[in-house]
Amino acid sequence: MVLQILFIAFVIAAIALFSFNFKKVIRNIRLGRPVDRFDRPGERLKVMLKVAFGQTKMVARPIPAILHFFVYAGFIIINIEVLEIMIDGIFGTHRVFSGLGGFYNFLIGSFEILAFTVLASCVIFLIRRHVLKIKRFRGVEMTEWPKSDANYILITEILLMSAFLIMNAADAKLQAMGAGHYTVGGAFPISQFLQGMLPESESSLIAIERGCWWFHIIGIFAFLNYLPYSKHFHIMLAFPNTYFSYLKPKGEFTNMQTVTNEVKAMLDPSFTPPEAEASRFGAKDVKDLHWANLLNAYTCTECGRCTDACPANITGKLLSPRKIMMDTRDRLTEVGKNIDKHGADYDDGKSLLDDYVSREEIWACTSCNACTQACPVNIDPLGIIVEMRRYIVMEESQAPGSLNTMMGNLENNGAPWKYSPADRFNWANKN
Repeated sequence: MVLQILFIAFVIAAIALFSFNFKKVIRNIRLGRPVDRFDRPGERLKVMLKVAFGQTKMVARPIPAILHFFVYAGFIIINIEVLEIMIDGIFGTHRVFSGLGGFYNFLIGSFEILAFTVLASCVIFLIRRHVLKIKRFRGVEMTEWPKSDANYILITEILLMSAFLIMNAADAKLQAMGAGHYTVGGAFPISQFLQGMLPESESSLIAIERGCWWFHIIGIFAFLNYLPYSKHFHIMLAFPNTYFSYLKPKGEFTNMQTVTNEVKAMLDPSFTPPEAEASRFGAKDVKDLHWANLLNAYTCTECGRCTDACPANITGKLLSPRKIMMDTRDRLTEVGKNIDKHGADYDDGKSLLDDYVSREEIWACTSCNACTQACPVNIDPLGIIVEMRRYIVMEESQAPGSLNTMMGNLENNGAPWKYSPADRFNWANKN
């Protein structure tokens, strides 16, 4: 009973801590401006099933796609086994589902095969990062913490899958020995090869089995509480992020409603713009972005596919779409901490623009949407870049000279060029 009480207390504490941190993340996301992403629910559900569940955008790179599928499938399916561990821990039973007979054997056997594929995939991922040194895992934004974070995740998954297999190996030996409390059940296609390495003593086997059991379940809940601090949070946020994807054509920019209303009032004197709270044009800080932009930032797993596809980055310019998302998340986290410490109205004198993202970065963007196309979970770095550009142009009037020249020509000539409308077709009259 003491162990059961300890287990229940641990589970409650772990879930409570995760809920507390998760609410902070939701609070931070809701700091963004409103935007309607609840339209066309059928189409949104289809996108989520296709992109998040179906992993369709991963296949652009077949090798990591296959490895990621093993980890993804293993993570989802093996966690069914956690349900049995939870019930056993609460009620003091052992392999409570073993009464399912042959189906239970099939489940445990499948879990072992998946655990092995997850373990092998994580080892290969580490080799890709540290031996092959894949280029997209490097960059100015990939400082010590992002690199360590990726290593922690992969090593943790390797340890959890190893503990699961060793636990099963010890359990199978105890079943064969007829040890008390160890219900016969399960198939062990992978862990059977580990049994020969384990001791023959029943007490030693019980210690190994119980030790791995506790390590496995504690590790899972510890990993759960690590997620809000990690890029691996995408395993939860990828699904809502794809559901709230930007569904319009990628080349179609959004209009600012306040500007649209001003234009309508100029063209139609009878039009009365609706009363609205004065707001900033574009975005200087994270609170000026809409909540879907902020959800994007928390969903980013720093895979680097966006930066790898970015033509500006490829040609050596400062822009890295991955850095834009990481900077947005870091700034949003900082704003959230300031709210916790000083209240909602606290101003630390910093902003996303200039303090995190430089102007050189955002003006290097060609607006080609290669980053949004490459992202496996439909993150849109361009949306954030465009909002910061809008702020610079409409609030500060500090666009680059070439852009100011173009906008002046548009205003005076109705075209980006310096020629007057009357001379526009002179080229066609020349022999």
